[in-house]
Order: sequence, then C-alpha cells, then structure tokens
Amino acid sequence: MSRVANAPITIPSDVQISIDGNLMLVKGKLGQLNFGLAECLELDIQADLIKIKWNENIKDAKALAGTARASINNMVKGVSEGFVKKLLLVGVGYRAQLKENTLTLALGYSNPVEFLIPEGVTIEVPTQTELLVKGSDKQKVGQVASEIRALRPPEPYKGKGVRIADEYVARKEAKKK
Repeated sequence: MSRVANAPITIPSDVQISIDGNLMLVKGKLGQLNFGLAECLELDIQADLIKIKWNENIKDAKALAGTARASINNMVKGVSEGFVKKLLLVGVGYRAQLKENTLTLALGYSNPVEFLIPEGVTIEVPTQTELLVKGSDKQKVGQVASEIRALRPPEPYKGKGVRIADEYVARKEAKKK
C-alpha cells in the first residue's frame, strides 16, 4: 500500500497558498495554478508544511489523498522551480526553428510542420536539433512534449524521429537475405 498521502509537502518561502472552499490556489514566481480538492479531503497548513487529511469512512478517500498530495507537490514545485522536458531531433535534415509562438519543424516530410505553442508553455531551441519545453504545469509540459514527439515518433530501424532526451528506443536489426 502506498504511503504517499502521509508525506508532508514543504512550502518554499516564495510560494503563497490560499484555499477558498474546495479550490486551492498556489502562487509563485513562475505563475499561479489552481486545484480542486475532493470533498473528503482536508488540508492542514502550518508555517511551511502541508499535510493532507482524509475521511476514513469513505472508500476511495486515501487514494484521492495520495493523488491530491502528488498534484499539490507538483504545483508547488512548478511555481517555484518549473519543469523542463528536453526533446532531441534525430535524423539527417531534421531541424527546428522558433518564430514568435510557432515552432517550425523539418522532419523529413515534403513540407515543414508548424506547431502552435499553447499558452503557459515556452519552448527554447538551443541548437537546431534540441528543444526545451518549459512551464510551471507539469501535465501541460508533458502534454506539449508528447504532441511534438507524435509528429514523428522514433522508428526502430535507424532511430530517426523526435524523442525525449532520456527515452530508450528499442532498435531492430534489418532484414537479411
């Protein structure tokens, strides 16, 4: 059984938390995020710690508490430090360019692929074959990285495509006569 819900969340000094009913608002230097708490959960906020309490009589309350604790911890980390996903473009002629809020990718198709960057996420292109997806919302950063990867997923024979930096691509051997 997971004990995630029992672990307290440490609040950095530059993060403010406010609760209005079941809506929790987390503000920090990188923005603000909100989270809707389940009815069976309560937050115990002390000076720099948050503990989650749940109603033992409700069947799924402990599972909801663990999920809420993980989400709140990600929100606190996101508004104070932020999240980064690094993508690599592997293949001859594969490159990326950034123009305002549009990412233009040359991925081996006949035309370049245009990707509109959603609000709340920033993309940096340190080199033509590297992308950094940054933001304060962990779910949104992962979703944008996944959407960019889906434009040309890595193939198993040569490994060409868009991949997340620490992703393992299972390689296959070519067919032999």
